[in-house]
Amino acid sequence: MRPLACSLLLSSLLLAAAPAPAAGRPTVGLVLGGGGARGAAHIGVLEVLERLHVPVDCVAGTSMGALVAGAWAAGLSPAEMRKELGRADWGDMFQDDPDYADLNFRNKRLQQRFLPGSETGITAQGAVTPPGVVSGQKIKLFFNHLVRADAGERNLEQLPLPVSIVATDIGTGERVVYRDGSVTLAMRASMSVPGLMAPLSWRGRKLVDGGLVDNLPVREVRERCGAQVVIAVNVGSPPLAPEQVSGLLSVTAQMVALLTEQNVSASLATLQPTDIYIKPDLGTITAADFARYAEAAESGRVAAEGVADRLRALAVSDTEYAAWQRQIAVRERAVPRIDAIEIAEMQRVNPEVVRRYVEQRDGTPLDTATLNRDLLRAYGDGNYERVDYTVLTQQGRNVLRLLPVEKSWGPDYLRLALQLDSNLSQGSTYRLRAGYQKTWLDSLGGELLVTGEVGSTSGLTADFYQPLDPAQRFFVDASGGYVREDTDYFYLTQRIAQYRSARTYLDLAAGVNFSLLGQVRLGWRESKVSNSLQTGVDVFSLLQPQRLGGGWLLGLDMDQFDRLYFPRRGWSVQGSWFNSDKLGYGRASLDARAAWPLQDYVLGSRVAWVGATRGQLPITDAGKLGGLLNLTGYATGQLLGNDVAYASVRAERIIGQAPLGLRGDLRLGVALEAGRVGQPYTVQQRTGWLGSLAIYLGGETPVGPAFVGIGFAAGGALNAYLVLGAP
Repeated sequence: MRPLACSLLLSSLLLAAAPAPAAGRPTVGLVLGGGGARGAAHIGVLEVLERLHVPVDCVAGTSMGALVAGAWAAGLSPAEMRKELGRADWGDMFQDDPDYADLNFRNKRLQQRFLPGSETGITAQGAVTPPGVVSGQKIKLFFNHLVRADAGERNLEQLPLPVSIVATDIGTGERVVYRDGSVTLAMRASMSVPGLMAPLSWRGRKLVDGGLVDNLPVREVRERCGAQVVIAVNVGSPPLAPEQVSGLLSVTAQMVALLTEQNVSASLATLQPTDIYIKPDLGTITAADFARYAEAAESGRVAAEGVADRLRALAVSDTEYAAWQRQIAVRERAVPRIDAIEIAEMQRVNPEVVRRYVEQRDGTPLDTATLNRDLLRAYGDGNYERVDYTVLTQQGRNVLRLLPVEKSWGPDYLRLALQLDSNLSQGSTYRLRAGYQKTWLDSLGGELLVTGEVGSTSGLTADFYQPLDPAQRFFVDASGGYVREDTDYFYLTQRIAQYRSARTYLDLAAGVNFSLLGQVRLGWRESKVSNSLQTGVDVFSLLQPQRLGGGWLLGLDMDQFDRLYFPRRGWSVQGSWFNSDKLGYGRASLDARAAWPLQDYVLGSRVAWVGATRGQLPITDAGKLGGLLNLTGYATGQLLGNDVAYASVRAERIIGQAPLGLRGDLRLGVALEAGRVGQPYTVQQRTGWLGSLAIYLGGETPVGPAFVGIGFAAGGALNAYLVLGAP
């Protein structure tokens, strides 16, 4: 069949499927344009159409307009949309990972050592970066919630009201129109802003925001239902003024805005005198201002009321409107009882690694809130581009099918981290760290991580981690390497020497993971430590130039903070014990922390202790005080001893929020600290408990935490800090 004939036949079938307008009423097509957060104005327009009893025969949407169009056609009323947008945490929605507490232990430690945003895939084709800042994991689950996908997948072709959703093929630049298939996937494709959100793979295409090619799809409703009257709602952002285009991000935003403006102008040129054009006055509301959804919706309502006389010409009687509502109504479906759970086959990842998080049980009603939490926890393992679900009916049984999609740029990754540290007592230092990680070396999830570091600490280490069961509860671990560190030593308040310690070590351990709580491990460590004076006075002339020996090592690490750098709530406990008969000493340490939210404040506390369980700790294993939030008034590592204790309480005022796509607060904090050095190894001005007061400003940046602080300590000690990056 010729292409033209195929096109005519398809158009005829679509027109036949559309609800027929009442006699004497023109066919009405509704067009909802893209505009990010500004698209909430569409809700206000729908409210006016509902109040005036204006029926429509088809609807087309792009980007945020696609979300509203799809949700409305799937049965969500304008009032319900307002409520759902009010409940949504849009700042969190553009942060794919779950709370830090819901990450598995290895991913927590990986995020501590490396920047999550630095992940780069290493493939046979070379280095491959992730396709977007966010993958859209939480956004897709939100779409599922809007259209009640928990009761069964909603498909466009099954909706009584014909709906079209526009996307762009990023490979060819073609306009792609969803008229069938998953409603939520169509929404997700149409909202994929290039560079911000990863493209969606669909039928051999990679799809992004439809606004690049058709932000106001007027042509689509004419083709879809033969619209004689088009109601077109334009919420697009105007291009920036020339003086506002000053950086890479603004240049990118301007490029998208100009492309969008061009195709919108082309669509507006096709409007007829009988069509109705609505352009809400959205003022300073930007595409990212999702918190201002209520203002945007109100602007849409006001704009629609401004053309109410023209809209009334399309209105029908109460009886006719009720009949139209029944015609396009989507049948409500009860939450299904799940008879079986399936996990889609993957190339590398063992399905049991996903299943370990799933609390849903066969024979029980689907608990969507718990399922979403469990899918986020699975996503937090770091193996997937997304983890979705669908509910299918097979031979009378309800099957919950989980749909993890492995990263196309894995399973080998390069990771980076950088820390800059400057203080009054010691000047400036830096640490640059790079790690090469190979994952899924076998079906149980074996991993190899090789890390190199230069700066104040330099070295090369390797860690091989091997789970022993599919759920990865039990494991063995082998690690080793060479680490060299420069350490300053003080006499009273003066830095008088710098030593270099070089450690070569090999650890063999076995352990147990306690779900997402943490882990405990027991093993043996062999090490060789050498020390040398680099500069200054040799205050430790009796320091052993070299130590060689081994001993038992026990470690406990529990972490339930909700965030890595600036938690609002949660706790953590880290403890270790090392004992060596050959070296003649034993060492124990404990570090416990907690945080509690209180309106715009976060209260925190920390207690820590390091000491010898027998013998005397060597200098390189001694307890240390000094440094930011570790007795801040003193220089880093200034206080050194065989028995060291620390305690602090702090209060932080939240004075700002991280921008969209980042998680964190900007905080102004005050900390009251106390520390004691028993059996000090250096001469101190004071003994017993020492006090310190810290005042600091901290926040999260793309390269990790940033702190500016000053500390005052007993005896007039004073220090100031500037710290940027992961420790």
